[in-house]
Amino acid sequence: MGSKDDSLSMPTHERMGSLATSQASARRLQGEDRTGSELGQRQSVPLDQALAIIAQWPEAPKKVAEKILDHYGAPNEATPSKLFWYRTGPWSRMELTADEVVHGFPTPHTDFLTQYVDFPVPAERASDLVAFDGSVILDRTAGQIGARCDHEAYNILTLNLCAEIIEGRRTVEDARQLYGETAAAFVLGRPAPYAERLLFTPPLADTADPDESVIPGSMARQVAERIKDAFGTGTPPR
Repeated sequence: MGSKDDSLSMPTHERMGSLATSQASARRLQGEDRTGSELGQRQSVPLDQALAIIAQWPEAPKKVAEKILDHYGAPNEATPSKLFWYRTGPWSRMELTADEVVHGFPTPHTDFLTQYVDFPVPAERASDLVAFDGSVILDRTAGQIGARCDHEAYNILTLNLCAEIIEGRRTVEDARQLYGETAAAFVLGRPAPYAERLLFTPPLADTADPDESVIPGSMARQVAERIKDAFGTGTPPR
């Protein structure tokens, strides 16, 4: 294995080349009026291969994987510990993993199923969503919000409440209280509308937020500093 400083050993011309390549990709996608590519959606994994993979998984994710495969069909991509679906049902993407994460809200369980929807997340609401549920996953750049739990119903519940928090219709405290009541009702077979289907329609328009470039000005300042360094008048590079 290399040293911890390997990432810094790349020559300057390679760093510049890497930046230029990435910038060219951004311009290409923007020219196609897209904010991202979805090559994974073109892939396909045979169902029998996916079933063979999950046969080796721990019991909890294995049981959920069987139900997800039965409902949504074969995944687009797979590794020995993960299955991926893209643009299926209401979901922009799904990830089901054999690796479990312990989560205590609303009761101790493990998280392993992550489901995303296209939904813009204003930066000023991000802290509220994280305070509501630590298993909410925000991808502001892609314009997606995800929920990770052990059952699709609880992800649906989480995302419905996230939408209401974002829209200012519910506080974090209200959302946590309703989550607990709804989850308990769902387990007991009582009506639980917030856990039964998405109560909002993911926007059809592009929800991505590419943000704004700040590097041109920074690059100009760094070039000036580099010139100073070359002539011995600047601060030595770190």
